Amino acid sequence: MPATLKFSGDEKDMTLDELAAFVEEARKIGVRGDNPVRAELSMSGKIKQVEVALGKADD
Repeated sequence: MPATLKFSGDEKDMTLDELAAFVEEARKIGVRGDNPVRAELSMSGKIKQVEVALGKADD
């Protein structure tokens, strides 16, 4: 499994600004745009954590 870039919210749930920072960082380090993003959700459906593979996307 390739290395991953993983972000979590400062609080329990991520904010839009934190999600934007994740995308910006992924783009800076050259993560391919077709790599799927994995997310962990809270019981209320809010995003707690996101991650994306740094190399080739897993199927």
